[in-house]
Amino acid sequence: MKEAKKDHHVHEEKTYPAHEPSTGYVSEPSIGYVREPSTGYLISASREGIPFRNFTKMTENSPFSLDDWSVFLHLSERTIQRYKKEDKRFDPIYSEKILEITMLYNRGSEVFGNNKKFDIWLNSKSIALGGIKPMDLLDSTFGIGMINNELTRIEHGVLA
Repeated sequence: MKEAKKDHHVHEEKTYPAHEPSTGYVSEPSIGYVREPSTGYLISASREGIPFRNFTKMTENSPFSLDDWSVFLHLSERTIQRYKKEDKRFDPIYSEKILEITMLYNRGSEVFGNNKKFDIWLNSKSIALGGIKPMDLLDSTFGIGMINNELTRIEHGVLA
């Protein structure tokens, strides 16, 4: 019996060390990390926690205020200010949400062509999202998923 020759394609992913997330920063139109960091990097970064200084770098081009982030993360502004003062790492649950929102923002900016157009969409009521402004959904993982699904539909020209 002849053995079939198997063709294996090895996919190499770029990895970024969790202790140095700044190596993954890119300029406009993103607000932080590269668009598709490896799964290992995301898990590592969320588990170790994002230091406040890196959070600042990641979000400096975002339209979101500290008050917005307070709502998204379910943390008081005072707590966020304490993270800043102590350059403390965000807990894993908050780090994961920061990464999710950053990646969503980068993707949305890419789908819409730039930050400004995406910012307008984020702050406009969406029929496809039940008349809710997409920005109002960023405080929940389910909401982030809904926005991602809507971005996929927009990207493929399937409008509600």
